[in-house]
Amino acid sequence: MDRRKSIKALLVGSAAAGLVVEACKTPTSKNPQAGADAFAGLDRMKEEKAAYDKVMAQPTFFTSHEMKTIVVLEDIIIPKDAVSGSASEAKVHDFIEFIVKDKPELQTPVRGGLRWLDMESFKRFNTAFVDASHEQQIQIVEDIAYPEIEFKDEQGNTVKKGKVKPGLQQGVAFFSTMRDLVASGFYTSEIGVKDIGYKGNVPNQWNGVPDDVLKQYGLAYTEKELKECVSFDVVK
Repeated sequence: MDRRKSIKALLVGSAAAGLVVEACKTPTSKNPQAGADAFAGLDRMKEEKAAYDKVMAQPTFFTSHEMKTIVVLEDIIIPKDAVSGSASEAKVHDFIEFIVKDKPELQTPVRGGLRWLDMESFKRFNTAFVDASHEQQIQIVEDIAYPEIEFKDEQGNTVKKGKVKPGLQQGVAFFSTMRDLVASGFYTSEIGVKDIGYKGNVPNQWNGVPDDVLKQYGLAYTEKELKECVSFDVVK
């Protein structure tokens, strides 16, 4: 799966530089505010901070086995490459932990999907998904990663690509949800933001219209314009 190019194309226009996944560390019973300190210096509304703290104070949602499965799956979706680190290195699993606590409606689909993944792995290979070989894991993922899609070509003809095997519909729905969560978590993390080359708001100076453009249209700056609008003092 050429996942990074396709995912990056979808998200490059909407990546948010403000969210760092390190701030979404899973809380523990001993320290329910783990991760909240990372936001301490940000300018946040009282209501927003209260809502965030309430979510982070909740007990850990995923079991140890479920979290291990998420880590394996997220690195299949976005593995490490020559450009940047993997989803697990960006701690996307912590992001997913936070999201399912913040949006309880995702808890049943995600947990149910993780169980489906194990059942499918036991059915095929007599072992849990995390204990299967990488090749076996990829075999399952490839069967649910490409659901049947239908679209019109340039001539207006209906074209179908991909085909879901019978009995895999639940797996397809789960993988689509996980792919969205992993992509969102990765490309709003520090690693992901660097991966897409997003710079955010950076200071710069406008040195006026280039000379060749001015010449093309028979225009020129006056001495007053050059002095007041197109010249800058170097800040040391």
